[in-house]
Amino acid sequence: MTETDVPAVSAIRVTGWKAAYAGIVPQSFLDGMTVEAETQQRCHHFKRSSEGITNLVAVDTHGRVVGWACLGPFRGDGTITNAGELYALYVQPSLIGSGIGRTLLEAVHAQAHADGFDLVLLWVLTDNTTARRFYERAGYAADGAVQADDYDGVSLSEVRYRRTL
Repeated sequence: MTETDVPAVSAIRVTGWKAAYAGIVPQSFLDGMTVEAETQQRCHHFKRSSEGITNLVAVDTHGRVVGWACLGPFRGDGTITNAGELYALYVQPSLIGSGIGRTLLEAVHAQAHADGFDLVLLWVLTDNTTARRFYERAGYAADGAVQADDYDGVSLSEVRYRRTL
């Protein structure tokens, strides 16, 4: 991913959230998401370029960004070592089911292996059954860990998944 990819990645993330999380995340939260605000925030993060974080994009035959994934060190409490964390994986909603997500996930696994990780973890909203099935088909399994995040005053549960490389 380059800095010039940030606006396209931001658009994919915002439209992805609005498509995937409708009926799960409060509508007020989704309505408050804008591509402009996301682009500004993502540019800030990209310019800081945190150590050990890899942003990958998928492009179509015309060079347009159609998917994005972000991998870095696991942000846990230190009890799990030598693990990477898939922070994000989004595909342009109109292209879901075309294999782009699977291709991006394979690239994430290759990068995680190259980074020396033995394990990849990720968090998924408990009610996001589509994403859960996607990761389960890719060899991930829920490991029993749960956490909650707040979205406009509503606490939503997340399940942690893991896959050994």
